[in-house]
Formats: sequence, structure tokens, C-alpha cells
Amino acid sequence: MASRLEDYIAEGRTLAADEREIAALSLRQIDEARQAEVDAAWDETIDCRLDELLSGKVEAVSGRETISIARARAAARRK
Repeated sequence: MASRLEDYIAEGRTLAADEREIAALSLRQIDEARQAEVDAAWDETIDCRLDELLSGKVEAVSGRETISIARARAAARRK
């Protein structure tokens, strides 16, 4: 870990609990412009997947079936 980062972490540990919480929340936030890009990308993905379902291009499967398929594929790759 970089010395500067270690210094920041050590300094952060001296903060009061509520100040640490505020600092942690602030570090986790992304700026509004970047969040708008992320939201737009998710909207596009959701629209595309919904169109595929409604058009019949893909067939919906249950969560259990999806997990089963994923496990089978993973097992096949390990062989």
C-alpha cells in the first residue's frame, strides 16, 4: 500500500464514528455525470433484454434453471 494511502487511512481512523461514516459515503459516491452514464447504459441493456424477451428471440428461464446451466457449463470447462 502506498505510504500516502496509509497516512490517509491512519488519519481517517482518528475521526469520530459519524465523521468516518460521512467520509466513507463520500468516497463511494461517483459524480453526477458519471452516474448518468451508468444509468443510461443500464437503461439501454434493460430495453434490449426486454425487447429480446417480448420478441421471442430469447426464452426466459427460472433462476434455479439458470444456476443449473451455469454450474454445468463451469463443470464442463474444468474437464
